[in-house]
Amino acid sequence: MTEKISGYRSKSDDEINSINQVKELEGILTEMLNELQDSENGRYVAIARTHFETGFMYAVKAIAKPTSIGS
Repeated sequence: MTEKISGYRSKSDDEINSINQVKELEGILTEMLNELQDSENGRYVAIARTHFETGFMYAVKAIAKPTSIGS
């Protein structure tokens, strides 16, 4: 059963797998950044985290191809 997410079109199995790969990489990087957060370079880690979060969000959107601008 395929559920529709508001603002997004239905996705193929390949697209779903790609999104899951992006999410997996995001989790790995988040763990790494969490470990670095304890260091003296917390500000740099916070900046990196923000940029990576933005990048992963847009990577998912590139795959998911939202049907509306606000999605």
